[in-house]
Amino acid sequence: MKFNSVEDTYTLNNGVKIPIIGFGTWQTPDGDVAKHVVEAALNSGYRHIDTAAAYGNEESVGEGIKNSGINRHDLFITTKLWNADHGYKEAKAAIDKSLQNLGTDYLDLYLIHWPNPLALRDHWAEANAESWRAMEEAVKAGKIRAIGVSNFRKHHLEELLKTAEIKPAVNQIMLNPSDLQSDVVKVNEELGLLSEAYSPLGTGGLLGNEVVNEIANEVGKSPAQVLIRWSLEHEFLPLPLPKSVHDKYIAANIDVFDFELNDEQMSKLDSLHGVSGLATDPDTANF
Repeated sequence: MKFNSVEDTYTLNNGVKIPIIGFGTWQTPDGDVAKHVVEAALNSGYRHIDTAAAYGNEESVGEGIKNSGINRHDLFITTKLWNADHGYKEAKAAIDKSLQNLGTDYLDLYLIHWPNPLALRDHWAEANAESWRAMEEAVKAGKIRAIGVSNFRKHHLEELLKTAEIKPAVNQIMLNPSDLQSDVVKVNEELGLLSEAYSPLGTGGLLGNEVVNEIANEVGKSPAQVLIRWSLEHEFLPLPLPKSVHDKYIAANIDVFDFELNDEQMSKLDSLHGVSGLATDPDTANF
């Protein structure tokens, strides 16, 4: 697939178009920092902002969006249902709360953040089904344009699909050369779900990797730009995180459309699988 700019899109399985790179806000402090980085990202050209109730920064993200002055209909906003809000009534309330926090009438994408919270481990499938029912109602009511999941494995998806009327459009998982999660990506492809890559830089751990830096020197780009391009070459949707509040670094993460990675370079990056292996097992996670 040929990419020309950060405003290029993938088309989800329900026809909704989603910009091919998102701006992730995990670990972005609430308040002035979150407002600034979101506004800076939008001013740099990003049109896809990703947050979550659990990040604790939805209000500030919403203010940053408002301060940018960009028309809401030109933006794509994602947020997520947290573990404490699984269930039909709980999810309905959580959706409305996120809409209020973000200061918007609708969400472009809403995800179940984790499939198997510790507190619901004995009835997680039922809780997901009830949450999904609330999300489907929100789609029908015009509050949400697309719904999906995050950190789901094959068995979680299979259980959800037993009762779902609307098919998930996205599965957002940790994806980078060190965390290929090939089995999950394969299931996503088979079911027609877009694989979104959070922590595409390996939570920063791959930036100093020798192979990544060797390739960065070959193509005249930064290690971060190489890793983001790797995601695009795989047709994932990368969500780089604002590890720096400096505007130039935020802008640099989308300066990835004037080069490509060849087959040898992609193979070298793919061979890094397991170097860090940071992906969390949702069935054993202690939260």
